[in-house]
Amino acid sequence: MDNRPIGVFDSGLGGLTVVRQLMRQLPGEDIVYFGDTGRVPYGTRSPQTIERYTKQDCSFLLSERVKYIIAACGTVSSVASHVLKSLPVAATGVVEPSSDAAVKATRNGKIGVIGTAATINSGSFRRRIMQLNSEIQVFEKACPLFVPLVENGWIDRNDEITRLTVRRYLAPLGEQSIDTLLLGCTHFPLLAPVIMDVLGENVTLIDSGQATAAACAELLAKSGLLGDPARKGRARFYVSDRPEDFTRVADMFLGCEVDNHIMTVDIEKVDIPEASLI
Repeated sequence: MDNRPIGVFDSGLGGLTVVRQLMRQLPGEDIVYFGDTGRVPYGTRSPQTIERYTKQDCSFLLSERVKYIIAACGTVSSVASHVLKSLPVAATGVVEPSSDAAVKATRNGKIGVIGTAATINSGSFRRRIMQLNSEIQVFEKACPLFVPLVENGWIDRNDEITRLTVRRYLAPLGEQSIDTLLLGCTHFPLLAPVIMDVLGENVTLIDSGQATAAACAELLAKSGLLGDPARKGRARFYVSDRPEDFTRVADMFLGCEVDNHIMTVDIEKVDIPEASLI
């Protein structure tokens, strides 16, 4: 039994979709969430910058004595997975669990993958899917405007700008007769209703947050790191800028209200212990 918290980080608020799933699947676990709202989005940054941000984010969570770290960010999972492997605690991104779920879900062997530009350019989801089944056809599409749409709360399926943006990006995937769409960014599940309107209900959406939370639960159970099931878990939230914006939209991601006391971290001043973060 281990009551240390699970650490989760993302470039902004999208990782809260992972927190939401963790609360559902592991209600007895404490969670520490860091949203790098001052530097969002990561998906347009260089690989070197993404690596530096990842090291700082992980260093902060380690200072909170977490037992497990989730990079709830498709960009980090794709570009800086080597940082996660260097940590002194177990860690995971979203690529492997989401890809595994997509391969299990597809019926016709045609999978679409959407994410930030950095995620798609890395080819990480494609490589993982092809490792699992080389006969599957993978169709990728970068959707850089999805993150700012979600961060600003423009997720209503009736919003004309949101619908037009989603249709512009996803129409080519629909023409490929995909039956499964992997949402390779944890922001994207908030756009699921609009995505379904565009692609139709016959396309299965793979929520990277749900798949990643399930993988976390399985690993903690196998490793004997689950917390006391009799207790009720608590969540603490940190951001790098504008906590009022976090409070305004966090309930949209979590499906419940959060405490108004959101703590701010000067992430640029977090020390990186190079001995444990290669």
